[in-house]
Amino acid sequence: MRKAIFPGSFDPITLGHEDIIRRGIPLFDEIVIAIGVNAEKKYMFSLEDRKRFVEETFKNEPKVSVIVYEGLTIELCHRINANFILRGLRNPADFEFEKAIAHTNRRLSKIETVFLLTAAKTSFISSSIVRDVIRHNGQYQLLVPEAVKVKK
Repeated sequence: MRKAIFPGSFDPITLGHEDIIRRGIPLFDEIVIAIGVNAEKKYMFSLEDRKRFVEETFKNEPKVSVIVYEGLTIELCHRINANFILRGLRNPADFEFEKAIAHTNRRLSKIETVFLLTAAKTSFISSSIVRDVIRHNGQYQLLVPEAVKVKK
C-alpha cells in the first residue's frame, strides 16, 4: 500500500496545498494530511479551525484523511505506517529547503519524499501571503479553498 503524508501547518490551507494534494491522490492509495503543532509558533487560525478547513476541503475524497501531530514527521510516518512524504515545490528556494529535509529524513529512515511542482496558477501562493492579505482586509478568498472563512 502506498501511503503518504502531506505535512504542514496549514495556517491556512491554500489553493496551492489543495492542488498538490489533489494531484497526489492518483499516485497514492492514501494521503494523510498531517497538521503539525509547534508550541513556539504563533498561528493566525486555531488548530480546530485549521483542521476543519482541511477536512471540509477534502470531505468528498475517501483517500484523504486529516490528523494532528507533534514531533518529527518521520516518527509520524512510522506510527501510521506511511512510506512516503508528499511535498510541493513552488520555487528554487523551496527546493533547496525541502531537499535538505528529504535527505535528512532518508538518512534517518527509509521514508522517501515525493515532490510535485506547483501548478503555474498557484505557484505564487503561500500561507504567509494569505495571512498578510487577511490582515489587510484583502480578497483572501481568491487564494484559499471555499472552506477557509475568516471570523470578523
